[in-house]
Amino acid sequence: MLKGAKINRRNFVQSSLLFSALTLAGCTSSSRIGGKIAAVPSKRKTAAMYAALPNEQFPIPAVDLKKVPSRFYRKQVTYPTKEKPGTVIVDTKNFYLYHVEKDGKAMRYGVGLGRAGFEWSGRARIAWKRPWPTWTPPDEMIARQPELEKYSARNGGMAPGINNPLGSRALYIFQGKVDTLYRIHGSPEYWTIGKAVSSGCVRMINQDVIHLYDRVKSNSSIVVL
Repeated sequence: MLKGAKINRRNFVQSSLLFSALTLAGCTSSSRIGGKIAAVPSKRKTAAMYAALPNEQFPIPAVDLKKVPSRFYRKQVTYPTKEKPGTVIVDTKNFYLYHVEKDGKAMRYGVGLGRAGFEWSGRARIAWKRPWPTWTPPDEMIARQPELEKYSARNGGMAPGINNPLGSRALYIFQGKVDTLYRIHGSPEYWTIGKAVSSGCVRMINQDVIHLYDRVKSNSSIVVL
């Protein structure tokens, strides 16, 4: 449940996201989820969603789908909610992120989340977005890991690239005018989707965060459950 208006790093449950619908030819099968029949994307369609992106500023390799549970593949789903379209909802219990659409639908993505001791929850906003961002670890992280000093703000941060911890896109989460230091971002470590491993941020497959980035507007609401 939502814990209130403030971002609370101790209340972010270790759990939450992924799935989509592209109009490529191919067969689909179905499976029963929660008593309902849900379409399962064909292997052909899924492979297309997670194919290599050679035309990006830093070419992104294809995802090895054997390393990502199929329930975390991007998918449009039925998702009744009182939140208005455009809102981002992070379901930490199930490792899902929903981008709310019209008519009771949402695009669902699988995510990785913060490990124990780095959790947060609440309501905030996506203040701004960046493609191929520079990564600057916060001072408290540098205090724990002094080897990261070379990437501090004083030293200009880590340059963008395929191995940058923020990946191909980043959405910056603010509460009012205050930067929470949490991000929704891409990650080359797609095998961590569905796990609690990062230092508080919401990580996504690079192909998925690009898909989300192109649809989310700055100042959209984000709710972390």
